[in-house]
Amino acid sequence: MKLRVGQGLDVHRWVEGRPLMLGGIHVPHNQGLLGHSDADVLLHALIDALLGAAGLGDIGRLFPDTDPDYAGIDSKILLSRVAKLLKSKGWQILNVDTTIICQKPKLAPFMPAMAESIARVLDVDPTSVNVKATTTEKLGFTGRNEGVAAQAVALLLRD
Repeated sequence: MKLRVGQGLDVHRWVEGRPLMLGGIHVPHNQGLLGHSDADVLLHALIDALLGAAGLGDIGRLFPDTDPDYAGIDSKILLSRVAKLLKSKGWQILNVDTTIICQKPKLAPFMPAMAESIARVLDVDPTSVNVKATTTEKLGFTGRNEGVAAQAVALLLRD
């Protein structure tokens, strides 16, 4: 039996005129995040954590932002492709733990729906997915409300 841990980190800046997608759901806010895809910073960090644990590179290698096929793509599609890739390589997702780092908006009301969305895409028990949020007490780029960061850790098992 082989256990592997991976970690992921992603950052996107705020922009006008885009919906805010976090954890696979739309979060009502007056700004969205800038990115080639839907800019779901949480799912991007999670994808990197999963790929890292399996030793399969990172999101940019698998889904390059130079490829027009990924322009505006729903990050749940990318996460689903990663889940299928892991399964094809014999990996089982044991759990994921994620953190969104931003000053605004308040995310507590949306975190259960994010966890459910992620669990559904990964085809894991909802208790295997944890979503948290924090501020940086108005310090740094997230504290100045210039963007959003996310971190993720994933634990995989292969027989």
